Amino acid sequence: MRKHTENLLPQDGIVNYYGKIFSDEEALTYLQKMLQEIEWKNDEAIIYGKHIITKRKAAWYGDRNYSYTYSNTTKHALPWTADLLALKKIVEELTGTVFNSCLLNLYHDGNEGMAWHSDDEKSLGKNTSIASLSFGAERKFSFKHKVSKDTVSLVLENGSLLVMKGSTQTHWQHSLPKSTKVKSPRVNLTFRTMV
Repeated sequence: MRKHTENLLPQDGIVNYYGKIFSDEEALTYLQKMLQEIEWKNDEAIIYGKHIITKRKAAWYGDRNYSYTYSNTTKHALPWTADLLALKKIVEELTGTVFNSCLLNLYHDGNEGMAWHSDDEKSLGKNTSIASLSFGAERKFSFKHKVSKDTVSLVLENGSLLVMKGSTQTHWQHSLPKSTKVKSPRVNLTFRTMV
């Protein structure tokens, strides 16, 4: 069992990076399965009153038909696939946390990213844990403190696990910056606990 790193944040939250928890071979196998088996849909958002359809695709799975609203759009959870349940079990054993849902994102290449945001929707509760598994292209991931504007960045490796917990979502935003150098896809699974 891999031990997580020290807290990556200097204050007001906890982020642990476990590094690669899967071999390259296992991670690429999971990437192929996710690309083929997940019911991907273009993500939709309403930003400043404009309806935007992202190139990035997303999917939402869970124990029950949870609804999840973010960026003024609502998703309903699909039933778990066998692979997602297997991954959930591995992540739960490593982190000691039980999750009941998973939001997946598919970034086709480095032209797709995620702007600064916090996962602080009321449906997630306060000071919740979010475990993020990455398969495919290595990508930079950044945190920015909401008050001090301090930033912390790292590269998420293929087959790696990152956990955000404590008051991280209250005090920090995170982003996946775009990169013209990245030409291959990345699938990100974020295991969450809906209240």
